[in-house]
Amino acid sequence: MSLKTGDKAPEFTLPTDGGGEISLTGLKGKTIVLYFYPRDDTPGCTAEACAFRDSLPDFSKVKAEVIGISRDSIASHDKFKQKFKLPFPLASDEDGKITEAYGVWVEKSMYGKKYMGIERATFLIDGKGIIRDIWRMVKVEGHADEVLKAAEGLK
Repeated sequence: MSLKTGDKAPEFTLPTDGGGEISLTGLKGKTIVLYFYPRDDTPGCTAEACAFRDSLPDFSKVKAEVIGISRDSIASHDKFKQKFKLPFPLASDEDGKITEAYGVWVEKSMYGKKYMGIERATFLIDGKGIIRDIWRMVKVEGHADEVLKAAEGLK
């Protein structure tokens, strides 16, 4: 099942860095930028996280919460968050249920070898839990700005 704009976002409750927990229900009424990324502290994922970090004051102005999700452990998230001073939650989906629910756990190919991994994707979810925009196979450069423009349109 592939999610599309207008669909209800799949519910989730996940552990976050710092021993916290985050759920879609707990964020009801807020605009949510839910971005899925392959791995902590890798070049593309670091660039993406830092772009969201640097744009966070602008996301705050439109009352949008940024949340990063990968299948890395909480310990990995804690190190990544501290190293790059990331001011938003990083949720851990170690069992992969949420990456599968959002359709971002996909077959990838590198050097002719096929493997399963997270497709870099972002979902913009409104205060009622409806998906308002989806970016798949994200190119990091300029992505945070593009998502911000879409979030501003929800105000």
